[in-house]
Amino acid sequence: MSAHARPAGTARNLLILAATFVLAEAVTCVVLAVLGITDLDGDSIGTGLGVSAILAIYGGFQAWAAWRVTLGELWARSPLVVTQIIQLIIAFNLADIPGWIPVLVGAAAVVTLACLLAPPVTRALGGDQPV
Repeated sequence: MSAHARPAGTARNLLILAATFVLAEAVTCVVLAVLGITDLDGDSIGTGLGVSAILAIYGGFQAWAAWRVTLGELWARSPLVVTQIIQLIIAFNLADIPGWIPVLVGAAAVVTLACLLAPPVTRALGGDQPV
């Protein structure tokens, strides 16, 4: 359990916005996992099931961490920041794809990072305390 109270005010609003973006990413991972399972052929069953399992677990963990960070648990912010940095790398690698997908992926990561690392959120989560 968290030693901190639930964030309030601006920090809570920023965390809810970040959690909304992360939840959309998590749902996308789970949908991709389901689509991967339904599109298996004989040559790629093992790989397809493995990738689908990883995507489903990754999406579930993202959703859980997003929920826990909105409850004021500092530990949950770290994996969310790491996943957003990974998402920025993915957006950069998708730059050759025409359309809005790379822009949306990158913008979601930037907005989520900004919300998670904002000073009101850091204060609310107690991350500004000396170690």
